[in-house]
Amino acid sequence: MAQAELAEQLLAAARAIRGVLTGVSLSEALEQTPAALRPGAQALAFYAMRRLGFATALREQLVPRRPPDRLTEALLLLGLCLLEASHQQADGIPLAAGTPRYAAHTLVHQLVQAAGADRHTRPAKALINAVLRRYGRERHAIRATLTEQPRARFNHPDWWVEALRQAWPEHWQAILQAADQTPPMTLRTNVRQITRAALLDQLGAAGIAAHPAGEVGLVLEQPRPVRDIPGFDAGWWSVQDASAQRAGALLPLRDGLRVLDACAAPGGKTAHLLERHSLRLTALDSDEKRLARVADNLRRLQLPSDQVQLRCADAAQPSQWWDGQPYDAILADVPCTASGVVRRHPDIRWLRRPEDVSRTAALQARIIDALWPLLAPGGHLLYATCSIFPQEGESQIQAFLTRHADARRLPAPGQILPGNAGDGFFYALLTKPVG
Repeated sequence: MAQAELAEQLLAAARAIRGVLTGVSLSEALEQTPAALRPGAQALAFYAMRRLGFATALREQLVPRRPPDRLTEALLLLGLCLLEASHQQADGIPLAAGTPRYAAHTLVHQLVQAAGADRHTRPAKALINAVLRRYGRERHAIRATLTEQPRARFNHPDWWVEALRQAWPEHWQAILQAADQTPPMTLRTNVRQITRAALLDQLGAAGIAAHPAGEVGLVLEQPRPVRDIPGFDAGWWSVQDASAQRAGALLPLRDGLRVLDACAAPGGKTAHLLERHSLRLTALDSDEKRLARVADNLRRLQLPSDQVQLRCADAAQPSQWWDGQPYDAILADVPCTASGVVRRHPDIRWLRRPEDVSRTAALQARIIDALWPLLAPGGHLLYATCSIFPQEGESQIQAFLTRHADARRLPAPGQILPGNAGDGFFYALLTKPVG
């Protein structure tokens, strides 16, 4: 990209990073970015999220007092992330795929240019220039001081690192390392519209390499914009991680059953259930705006509207929306910390706080306790979360079984740790015996 454009994208990315520093999700912050700058700004901001622990530790070494303006702080953190990659490349250290690559002198100059383009950062131009140039001179000595800091080494908050070390003593480092890798792009074939084999042929004809995964999934060799993939408007496929795709097959269903998707938005699992079976399905979600996305997805996939009812309501308050008729099956993909999808949403680790784990676990317990009486005898409830914290997975289900003597646990994957095969997920299948 041209240097002037680079400065603009650096500033746009810094504005998105500022959003995360102030508690806004990265996707929400990027919505404010002009469309022409968004792809580049997103790539830069996502890279910074995966290196933010290291960059923050660096900033504290170089500028012990945090800059009073959060945009200045964000631009400085972004600059340190990118400058470290530049120096690693110059030092002959292999860079991970997708790492932004700029000559150090170009990067420093463009960051200073970016600072000069905003009134909040303009007074800090000299500071940013001095800090980045100092790091270039002293990087080897400064790096050595950070090796023992978990936050700098693993690019996660210290509490998160410790929580995983306690929960997964044999796997915690691999989990943290997987979170800093760029995730694959996985499609779920809409078998109502096309077979997986035919979709694979269509991708091949378009020069898109892919390989099968799971029951109906296809993993692309290289991620690409959805509009560049054949069949998006025709509803041939949806983007859905391989671990999330397992829900459709785990819930025992057959045509004609009355089914509740209790936390449905944005609708990936709702659509998958309807792609597999003709159902009487209620898709419930407490967020009206997110529920509208469910409707949009169902329309694009050309799924029968007469088989699904969309309801905006709180799953934990059935008295406000339940018609009194039991469900044959319930999918409870409950809210969680999303700790299993941080490679896909790397800002999550910086937005969460330790107390969020117990808070979401309490919410999950309220939801599944409220849903259990709605399940018909002989029916099945599939509990799912995209979390790797046991409080939201195995511990949650063990506590549920203690509270509900009429629940029986059936075979299901349990905890899926993140890796090449998919994101981190937890599944438990429960049934209510007849009589």
